[in-house]
This record gives sequence, structure tokens and C-alpha cells, in this order.
Amino acid sequence: MVQMFPSRKDTGKTRAVHSWAVIGIFIILLGAAVAYAREFLMPVTLAVLLFFVFVPIRRWLWRKGISPAITATGITALLIVFLIVMGTMLVTPARQLMNDIPEISQQLEEKFQALKASFKSLQQAAEKIDEIAGAEPEAPATPTVVAQSDGGSVSIGVVTAATSYVPAFFSQLLLTLLLLYFMLASGDLLYLKIVQSFDTMRDKRRAYLALREIEDSIGNYLGAITIINLCLGVAIGTVLYALGMPSASMFGAMAFLLNFIPYIGMLIGTAVIGVVGLVSFDGYFVPLMAALSYIVVNSIEGQIITPYFISRRLRMNTVVVFLSVALWAWFWSVIGMIVAVPLLVVIRVLSEHIPALEKFGNFLGDDRPPAIDPNAEDDDAAEAEEQEQPA
Repeated sequence: MVQMFPSRKDTGKTRAVHSWAVIGIFIILLGAAVAYAREFLMPVTLAVLLFFVFVPIRRWLWRKGISPAITATGITALLIVFLIVMGTMLVTPARQLMNDIPEISQQLEEKFQALKASFKSLQQAAEKIDEIAGAEPEAPATPTVVAQSDGGSVSIGVVTAATSYVPAFFSQLLLTLLLLYFMLASGDLLYLKIVQSFDTMRDKRRAYLALREIEDSIGNYLGAITIINLCLGVAIGTVLYALGMPSASMFGAMAFLLNFIPYIGMLIGTAVIGVVGLVSFDGYFVPLMAALSYIVVNSIEGQIITPYFISRRLRMNTVVVFLSVALWAWFWSVIGMIVAVPLLVVIRVLSEHIPALEKFGNFLGDDRPPAIDPNAEDDDAAEAEEQEQPA
């Protein structure tokens, strides 16, 4: 007999496929919207994360009789002073480096030519071995002419690219500080509005507990990471100063900022210090020691100090962290790499209060699941077989 209508099982599968297709389309559109609205979403996200960091201080001072507006003014002023100090430590040496780009490129070319000449004897020895072995010598490679770019044009291009991003950077920074000020000065109004948007008292209580837990988690994470990165910057600056590296304070400030970016920040810092060391010194010993010192100090911080001071419930799956940093770098460049881990912390806290996200939150954490016994029977499969057997 020909089946005229699809079975209930087939209809359920079709609906599941359709729902997953809708979810996939939604994720693609959401990613495109996040990348397109980066100029607005980046400062807003930074302001929200900073709000969760400083709201416990605002609440504590309010219990001491200090109004939220005064606290917001003081916190904003301290952030401005901090940004001025960091900018002074970074901008002046960086400007000098940009002015010296033609000389730096020439010195790097000379360094690599000398390094290539030092390996020439090894190449000759390899050719002798080939002759002894009876191998046919390779045809000489056709010399290729590489067009050398003018160092002055390179420096002008770098300066032009930098100045083109300055207005956008300061406008986004101003938006971040202003939004942070208004959020802190409003007291608990934001929390009350979010809680009141839910209908039942159970949902209101769950939303409030989630907000307070996000506040505690982000505050503990970013607070601990900031202090650790500050000590890391001082340590790296001191080591590089002892090695005789120029602008050691600049590299200390750079290490402080780059360490907010997991994995990739250490690679960038090592490369920059190695290149500057090659230009600043005649030999290879000091540049190598400077780069190795940067790697060693970062490794001690990442493998010993940070796991000790960061709560285990705030630690994330290493693979997920790396993929998240890469994804947000694609979305928002440097700012995306900085906010990638705090956003993961927020998502994991929310997953503990939203049953539908419980499995996803468990995937984000680094908790080691129990080992699976290959000889154990599948309870679900056994139950399904029992239901299929006729009575």
C-alpha cells in the first residue's frame, strides 16, 4: 500500500532540519551585523564590560554616603589619567620608531645579508656532498630583481594610515567614557529596568542573580588580569632595561596591553622586541636574549601566576579561547581580541542561569569530564530496544 501522507517521524525530521537552517541563517546575519556595526558596538561593549568592573566600587561608595554621580566622575577621571600616562609611554617612542623606519629597514636588510653570508659555507659543503654522491648539480637559479621601496614613502604611508585612524579612535574612546559615566551615575537603574522586563517573580530573581554573578565574575577576572598584566609590564620593562634595550618603558607598557590578548599577544610582543633588538645592537646575542626573556616571563605568568589567582570556574577551554580570539579579531581587530575572553566569561555565566545554554556553557569551561568506559552499555540504546520489542 502506497503511503499517501508523510509519517509523523518524517515530519519531525523535516521540522528539525528547517529549524537548524533558520538558526544557521540567523547566526550568519548576526555575524555580519556585528562586523558591520563595529564602530558603534566596540565602544558600547567596552563600556558595558567596564561597568561590570566598577559597579561594585560604586555600590560600596554609595553605602558610604557618596553619590553615584561623584563616583562616576572620579572613575572616569582616573581612566583618563591612566590613558594619558599609557599614551605618553607609548606614543613618543613609537613616533621616533616611525621616523626611523628608513634606517631600520636598511639595517634589517644588512643584518639578513650578513646572516645569509654566514650560512654560505654550509651551502658550499652541501654542494660538495652532492658532487661526491654523484648528484647532478642544479641549474643556477635565474636572478630575480626585487624592487626596493623607498623608506621615506614607507614612513609617509605609515604616518598617513595612523593619522587616518586617530579621529575614529578618539571618537570611540569618547563614546566609551561617556557611556560608562552615565551607566555608573544612574545607580541601579539599569539593573532595575532589566529585572522589571521579566514577568514572573522567578524570572526576575533569576535575572538579578545572573547580573550580580556577571558583575562578580567580570570584576574578579578583569581586576586580577589587570593587576597581573601591570606586574608583567614592570617585570619585562626591568629585564629589557637590564639588557640595555632602548625604550624599555615602552616595551613594558606594550607588554601590559598585549597580555590582554591570549596567545597572539605574546607572539606580537616577541616579534617586535626581536626586530628592535636586531636594529639596536650589532650582534645577535642581546636581541635573542631579549626575545627569550619576553617569552619566559610570559610563560611563567600564563602557566603559574594567572592560574593561581584566577578562579577555576572562570577558566576557559583553550581551543575555544583561541578560536574566539581569532573570530573577534576578524570582527573587531585589536579591540575584538581584547574583549574575546571577557565575553566568553559573560556567556558562561549566562549559560548557568539559562537551561537551554547549559551544555554550551559546559563546553566553554576547562573542567575535565569523567572518563567514558568503552565497555559500559548505552542506557538510551537499551531503553530504545526494549520499547521496540513487541509485548
